[in-house]
Amino acid sequence: MLWTIFVILLVLWLLGLVGGYALGGFIHLLLVVAVILLVVQLLTGRRAAL
Repeated sequence: MLWTIFVILLVLWLLGLVGGYALGGFIHLLLVVAVILLVVQLLTGRRAAL
C-alpha cells in the first residue's frame, strides 16, 4: 500500500511539473512526503503483503 501511495504522489508531481506553476509548490510538497515515506519503509525493512 505504501508503494501505491508513493507511485500516486510521484505521478501527481510529474503532472505538476508539466501542468504549470499553480499547484507546483503543493505537488513538490507531496513529492517530499512520498520520498520520506519511501525512506521510512526502506529503513524499517518490512515487506508488505501483495
